[in-house]
Amino acid sequence: MRQNLEMKLPPKITIANYFKDLEDKRVERTKKHKLIDTVTIAICAVICGADSWVLIEAYGKIKHS
Repeated sequence: MRQNLEMKLPPKITIANYFKDLEDKRVERTKKHKLIDTVTIAICAVICGADSWVLIEAYGKIKHS
């Protein structure tokens, strides 16, 4: 019975897959990080309570180290 239930579940959606068509309009020479990495960090930071770009940046720096 469990096997039938698993077959009916929709496919898992990853952050990378969800945003795969997001256009990166940044200037090529200024790209320090992949856009999907920046988006993922921003989403995680907001989930953890960040409510400004300064806090999102701080979150990213803390998680990087």
